[in-house]
Amino acid sequence: MPAILPATGLLILSNVFMTFAWYAHLKNLAARPWFIAALASWGIAFFEYMLQVPANRMAYGELSLGQLKMLQEVITLSVFVPFAVFYMREPLKLDYLWASLCILGAVYFMFRS
Repeated sequence: MPAILPATGLLILSNVFMTFAWYAHLKNLAARPWFIAALASWGIAFFEYMLQVPANRMAYGELSLGQLKMLQEVITLSVFVPFAVFYMREPLKLDYLWASLCILGAVYFMFRS
C-alpha cells in the first residue's frame, strides 16, 4: 500500500483535532478566560501533532513538500466546512465553494508535473 493512503487518513484525523483545538473554544468556552481556552486548545493540539508529524514523515517521500502542503490544505477545508456548518452552526455559504475552487487551482499547479 502506498504510504500516501495511511498518511492521508492520519492527516484527516489530525485536522479534526486541529479544528477543535483552534475553534471549538469559541463555542464551548466563550464565558471562560482566554487562558483556560488556550490550555484546553494546547491539550487537544497535542493529539493533533501526534497524528500530523508521523503522517507528514510517511508521505514526504512520495510527495514533495509543496504537494504535502496542498494535501493538508484540501483536508483542512474539507474538515473545516462541516465543522463550521454542523458544529458551530454557521450558515453554509457559496464562499466555501469559491475557496475550494481556489485551492483546487493550487492543487493543479503543485501536482501538474
